[in-house]
Amino acid sequence: MALENDIRDMARLPIFQEIEPDALRLLAFSAETKILRKGDVLFQRGDTSDSGFFVLSGSFQIEAPNQRDTGEFVIHPYSLIGEMALLIDTERPATVTAREPSTVLKITRAVFHRVLQEHPKSAIRVRASLEGRLARFTGGLTADPSLLA
Repeated sequence: MALENDIRDMARLPIFQEIEPDALRLLAFSAETKILRKGDVLFQRGDTSDSGFFVLSGSFQIEAPNQRDTGEFVIHPYSLIGEMALLIDTERPATVTAREPSTVLKITRAVFHRVLQEHPKSAIRVRASLEGRLARFTGGLTADPSLLA
């Protein structure tokens, strides 16, 4: 029953909505459940990234990545932390800490890539979705030059 709940919860996110049901089942089944206590660090800024984390319960504080950012960044359930790490090799841009007892599903890049290789229709849909999001983001940058500063 827990697997079915994880699949249902993951399907709330746009990136996972693009993935066929069998592929999403494999992704959820292959994910590692991590339970964190209040104050536990999920990852540190500068760490090598190899996975994304789907938040099942609790909440997380994201440390501002630079001194210009002064707002509080909080991540709640049914969010994906480290989405880019599912796609490419990169460093973590911020430190993420549990604000309360929390549970995440750790999805490694290797598993995500394997699922997309085994389900090419899902891969095509994920790619198109990401291309659309990137186009909207870059269009916003060109429309507002202050975002480039």
